[in-house]
Amino acid sequence: MGDNNVNLPPGFRFCPSDEELIVHFLHRKASFLPCHPDVIPDLHLHPYDPWDLDGKAMAGGNKWYFYSRRTHETTRITSNGYWQPLGVDETILSSTNHNVGTKKYYAFYMGEPPQGQKTNWLMQEYRQISDSSASSSRRRRRSQSKIDYSKWVICRVYESNGDSDDNDGAELSCLDDVFLSLDDLDDDEISLPH
Repeated sequence: MGDNNVNLPPGFRFCPSDEELIVHFLHRKASFLPCHPDVIPDLHLHPYDPWDLDGKAMAGGNKWYFYSRRTHETTRITSNGYWQPLGVDETILSSTNHNVGTKKYYAFYMGEPPQGQKTNWLMQEYRQISDSSASSSRRRRRSQSKIDYSKWVICRVYESNGDSDDNDGAELSCLDDVFLSLDDLDDDEISLPH
């Protein structure tokens, strides 16, 4: 995938929320349903260092997205380093406040475990959970019971600037900058036409 945005029309950017990654992408992948546009590639994580993802994974700004087979290894080793898990899993809730999945953070270390040197590269691994809520209909549970959610994950890899571990793509738009600058002005400095 040389041009990572090849399947997106001009002007469109790939900036999905956590819920969208799980509900609209990962669920469809695990269910063998088509996803249009099909922009997230399948990659095996182990052969690639994070700086090698450009041109191989879907680029969304300074973040790279790809599907990968889920592994139960806690440390994922690449040719120049390894991904080490950080903290505990974070629950991802839907807009209707239902638990739809989890997100786990990893940091990339150069060298061999456990003596590696931590870098600014971070990865978020998204996993879907099975829908076993009591409110689901019996038919829906029966149809979803054949789906093995444990086989696939979506990974979001990015280089942190050090200010925060994750801003989830919450970059300020031009309008945000304008509105924030208005907050800095005193009421006396603003003159409206009569």
